[in-house]
Amino acid sequence: MRHRKSGRKFNRTPAHRKAMFRNMARALIMHGRIRTTEAKAKELRGVVEKLVTIALRNDLHARRQIYQVLENHGLVKKLFDEIAPLYQGVPGGYTRTLKFSLPRPGDAAPLALVEFTKYSALAGGKSSEETQKPEEGSAAVAKKE
Repeated sequence: MRHRKSGRKFNRTPAHRKAMFRNMARALIMHGRIRTTEAKAKELRGVVEKLVTIALRNDLHARRQIYQVLENHGLVKKLFDEIAPLYQGVPGGYTRTLKFSLPRPGDAAPLALVEFTKYSALAGGKSSEETQKPEEGSAAVAKKE
């Protein structure tokens, strides 16, 4: 019986599970959002939330702890310099999981999108409010002509 046993096994060995979540965490930090199955997305949240929480400390020991997981100096730098400052003073909830309406073709696995809650700031794109407002200068120039 699995009473009070936390975590999903995904029919993988512990080493394989660790490698899978390590790779998924790297991809999420690199791209800001990834598409995966719902179950993997729910498990990945805990891994990434812990990494961001450690990164908020912003000291040498925290960098070394993060490097043990990510094994990439560039990703460690991105996590500390770009992602963690966005969440300064935020007590948690650094990621969100959005479920897709259609399953994956082939095996009908339910899909989900995992992204950082402040993905728009990470992507460098404009927010939805900024994209809907017309530019004041261009409207005034068009009326005068």
